[in-house]
Amino acid sequence: MIGFIIERIAFFAAIGGAGYIAFKGFSAIYRNIMLGRKEKLAGNLNTMLLVAFGQKKMFKRPIVAVLHFIFYVAFIVTQIELLEIMIDGAFGTHRFVYHLVEHIAPLRALYVFTVSSIEVLSLMTFFVTIIFFIRRDMLKIPRLSSIDLEGWPNMDAHLILLMEINLILNIFLMNTADMAVSNGAYGLWLSGIFASAFAGWDVEILHILEKVGWWGHLAGVLGFLMYLSISKHLHILLAFPNTYFTRQTPNGYLDNMESVTREVKLMMDPNAAVPESTEDGPVKFGAKDVTDLSWKNLLDAYTCTECGRCTAQCPANLTGKKLSPRTIMMKTRDRLEEVGKNIDANGGIWKDDGKSLIENGYISVEELRACTTCNACVEECPVNISPLNIIMQLRRNLIMEDSNSPAEWNGMFANLENNAAPWQFSQQDRFNWAKEQ
Repeated sequence: MIGFIIERIAFFAAIGGAGYIAFKGFSAIYRNIMLGRKEKLAGNLNTMLLVAFGQKKMFKRPIVAVLHFIFYVAFIVTQIELLEIMIDGAFGTHRFVYHLVEHIAPLRALYVFTVSSIEVLSLMTFFVTIIFFIRRDMLKIPRLSSIDLEGWPNMDAHLILLMEINLILNIFLMNTADMAVSNGAYGLWLSGIFASAFAGWDVEILHILEKVGWWGHLAGVLGFLMYLSISKHLHILLAFPNTYFTRQTPNGYLDNMESVTREVKLMMDPNAAVPESTEDGPVKFGAKDVTDLSWKNLLDAYTCTECGRCTAQCPANLTGKKLSPRTIMMKTRDRLEEVGKNIDANGGIWKDDGKSLIENGYISVEELRACTTCNACVEECPVNISPLNIIMQLRRNLIMEDSNSPAEWNGMFANLENNAAPWQFSQQDRFNWAKEQ
């Protein structure tokens, strides 16, 4: 009885502690995202179903897509068995769902099929995980071993794969020991085969192994939940809202800035009745720091999977330029995390640290100028992230706030201002080319 009570206390303490830590982490992320400026976006359920649930854009690379899809399906389906583990942990039962339906043949068969299918998927995921290790550490796929992944990003990717292996091994240890104790009573396919390895073992030892597997799997799940808020694998949650709020405008579309529109209208007619600004705070042109970006830009940054497909297709990067769309998203997230910690350290109030997203070890002017606005990164991203939108807002700030642009651009700007065209000839001569035909 005492052991039963201690186990329940340990279970609820583990659930409560992990839930509290995870809630704090996710709350901080939500707060950070909402530091961005307002942006009105209509949700699109079809886009979310196709891109997030259906993995539509992943299948541009079929082999990798199939491997990822196995991972994805296994992650979703295994939550069914996790539900039974949670029930057993809360009430001190054992295989609660099985014993609930064991005398109803169709439901018992469904249980066996479901849990056995989870085992098959788990075994497939184990091999997929090994393949992912091989791609990163032996084959060294360029987009998975580039310099921008050195340090924490590389460690993060490996930790997640190790966590996955831990979950798989523990669930098989639990089921296999359980099958050995019950002499195959639960009818599970793979663990029933593996149980032969425990033939003749002492029942008490098997019970201990089953408990080790049970607690090991639960600890792995709770550890993953707590870890998720500091990992790139947060995309398993944020991919859904991020694709739901995908901008419905064409890729690369640049909206008119309200602040610029107001200024132009006043220049053309100082007496014009211009609507009051709806922008928060002082008027800014473009974005200099993360708080100048919209909440959708910041959601993009947290959703980034660091897969590198955007950078692998970026023509500027392929020709040796410094620009990497993946790095743009990672640096935006890093700066946002720094801003969030600043707010936390100062009692919920932002204290100017003299930094911004441009330079200061984050995104350089050279990177911003290298972008050709071709939209390759936007088209390639499997979760509809737009590095281009962030790049263009930062470039706007450089040019319109800091007058920081190359000499070639300045000549073009002067021509646009004086001649209403990029070329250096008067408007009266604009159609002279037609006379020569």
